[in-house]
Amino acid sequence: RGTRGVSYSMAQGDYIELHQKRYGKKLDHEERERKKEARKGHKRAEYAAKVRGLRAKMYNKKRYSEKAEMKKTIKQHAERLNKHKMQEAPQEKDAVPAYLLDREGMSHAKVLSNSIKQKRKEKAGKWNVPIPKVRPVSEDEVFKVVASGKRKKKQWKRMVNKVSFVGESFTRKPPKYERFIRPAALRFKKAHVTHPELKATFQLELIGVKKNPQSPLYTSLGVITKGTIIEVNCSDLGLVTPSGKVVWGKYAQVTNNPENDGCINAVLLV
Repeated sequence: RGTRGVSYSMAQGDYIELHQKRYGKKLDHEERERKKEARKGHKRAEYAAKVRGLRAKMYNKKRYSEKAEMKKTIKQHAERLNKHKMQEAPQEKDAVPAYLLDREGMSHAKVLSNSIKQKRKEKAGKWNVPIPKVRPVSEDEVFKVVASGKRKKKQWKRMVNKVSFVGESFTRKPPKYERFIRPAALRFKKAHVTHPELKATFQLELIGVKKNPQSPLYTSLGVITKGTIIEVNCSDLGLVTPSGKVVWGKYAQVTNNPENDGCINAVLLV
């Protein structure tokens, strides 16, 4: 109530905004929001697996429409980039330099199809690699059983004994429910990558683990063993594609046992 008996009220959200204006937010507010956003996908998947009956139908219909909208947007972007040769060709009136006379104008469509072919080849997982065969690694060697529960009777948790890579935005599950524990001491962010043609070694940041030949489980966990194909950030090397774009991600194969050496040595696949 006001001072003279006049009552006024605000919407609930306005009180929250007013409080934030006066006193600010918690110091870890942004971090908590980021983690909440990171968990949203898991929550959504969990709900989708659990929901039944009419609610499931309604939820699936909503998700289907969202995905269709996303695909439509991606298609529009692709069409926008798909410029053809005729549009890119210089007009009759424009003077063409001598060094461009024998060059055929590369269209966006051609570049796009080349990149799609390249991606398909990568997806198939066929590369000419320095180490074609590697020693098989058993699960007992990679994982250590961690006893859990009040009386240490439960044995469903596993500790990863090998070097692993987790992304920048990685958020751990709550420790109670975490099945695969990747120790912080064995998480690597950089690798020593040798360029076979330049005969030089560079320290490059890791982007991800493309394929671990031992097991798809190791690939999904980001476990790095000898022979693993990793993706590294090579934007500093100044490599360019035929169309003149800077290559910022390239694959390399690990040539050492990182858990023994304390570093990742790899050879770039060119």
